[in-house]
Amino acid sequence: MRALALDVGSKTIGLALSDAESRFASALEVLSRQGQAADARAVAALVARHDVDRIVVGLPLELDGRRGHRVRRVERFVDALVTVVDVPVVWWDERFSTAAAERTLLEADVSRAKRKQRIDALAAQFILQGWLDAQATATEAADE
Repeated sequence: MRALALDVGSKTIGLALSDAESRFASALEVLSRQGQAADARAVAALVARHDVDRIVVGLPLELDGRRGHRVRRVERFVDALVTVVDVPVVWWDERFSTAAAERTLLEADVSRAKRKQRIDALAAQFILQGWLDAQATATEAADE
């Protein structure tokens, strides 16, 4: 199974892709937002190109766990997305993914300009890796 993760922002969508065995997530690219329908079609094209079986969407909850305006914005995008893809879409708590991505890029001494270009895809990678790890843990527990 191959999964695609989305870190949906107001200006960009960060994307990450798993390997075919669903063990590792890799940052893929960052899409500039062009509107709900166009963005959904762009993601659908990536789903087809990479033979994706599942889409994992980062759920931008508030720090205290509440659903704020950012969640509603992402939900509107997912509503458009599910009309153009035939794969399951699942939610994953994305709190701290952007902060973790920023910290990783700072530790790697990546310049400010390059951090801005890469941070959303790296945040999607953190989202996807968290989801993949949780799936592996659930599978291991079920096997015991």
